[in-house]
Amino acid sequence: ARAAGPPGREGPFATAFLVHGGPEAQDDDSYRARRAAYVDAGYAVVHVNYRGSTGYGSQWRDALTGRPGLTELEDVAAVYDALVAEGVVDPARAVLTGGSWGGFLTLLGLGTQPQRWAAGIAEVPVADYLAAYEDEMEGLRAYDRALFGGSPEEVRDVYVRSSPITYVDDVTAPVLVVAGANDPRCPIRQIDNYVDALAAKGKAHEVYRFDAGHGSLVIEETIRQVEAALAFALKHVKP
Repeated sequence: ARAAGPPGREGPFATAFLVHGGPEAQDDDSYRARRAAYVDAGYAVVHVNYRGSTGYGSQWRDALTGRPGLTELEDVAAVYDALVAEGVVDPARAVLTGGSWGGFLTLLGLGTQPQRWAAGIAEVPVADYLAAYEDEMEGLRAYDRALFGGSPEEVRDVYVRSSPITYVDDVTAPVLVVAGANDPRCPIRQIDNYVDALAAKGKAHEVYRFDAGHGSLVIEETIRQVEAALAFALKHVKP
């Protein structure tokens, strides 16, 4: 794990856990605009290279098979607990956030670890895995079959267990969902299903929808998304 905090201040800090996507990506200590934005706003930032990340060997990278999402969140929770014990993280002021697979982990974490998170910001996430499988491209379906151990027809319980929409009833933190209207990787219908479920249960949530796909290459739009995420974090978790 990697952590950065606002200079000249002592913890425990309001902390943003920025979980990477992939899931095979890796966070290092090179410059990250979102990390810098959160630190500049007064938050500590924690990155977790959970099981499934690149850089720790094939056994580590392949450890998600059969329990995607849940395995990674066990590692996030272990880092969270260690940093709370060390006085770095204020457990009452922790934000979970990420994009793509990190957005999926954010929504899943809000539902399976509700006691840990004061707010969540999920960008272009998988939110309803059964619907996502129906709508996504075949290459991603093949990847899902390898990761989950089969198709939803073959191992439906595995998909349900790892799907954020399964745990909507347990979400207690306010949620911001950032969604691309034309996203081919995390299709909009499954995100709408999740947002509709939040609304039906009276859960606090906001939606930022943009007219592009799996993220945006337009710098002005990217800046707007970072501003929306920071505004939401500052609204619900004071640094």
